[in-house]
Amino acid sequence: MYIIPYLTWTLHTITITKKARQRLFFLRRLRRFNMDSRILCNFNRCTIKSILTGSITAWYGSCTALNRKALQRVVKTAQNITRTELPSMEDLYSQRLRKKALRIIKDPHHPSHKLFCLLPSGRRYRSIRTNTTGLRDSFIPQAIRLLNT
Repeated sequence: MYIIPYLTWTLHTITITKKARQRLFFLRRLRRFNMDSRILCNFNRCTIKSILTGSITAWYGSCTALNRKALQRVVKTAQNITRTELPSMEDLYSQRLRKKALRIIKDPHHPSHKLFCLLPSGRRYRSIRTNTTGLRDSFIPQAIRLLNT
């Protein structure tokens, strides 16, 4: 069995950007048929955005800048096709990260609930000490940093 020494999310982001670009073809076709912008936005949300944001809280924090740029290019292309303002991948990631963290905090039976403990002041969460960038960019430390800002 071959073990990869440095696991990255590059292959995953390449795969989903390729899949999203394939769906952009259909979005372009709909625009060529003079479909209403609401239909274009709905199609974009259902097919392209769902591909790009699937489990985004697990992998987006650990992506390289090059991968993030490729993902944002897909969003920018969809924005040009639909002629509407779409949220950036960074904004989507922050929204989903905050929402998921708040759900974990509210659920005392969640396995990660105890990792979100308040400091004595009661206003900020205790940050987790990380020694590697892989851990620093993972879900829990990112969520704590986001909640503390």
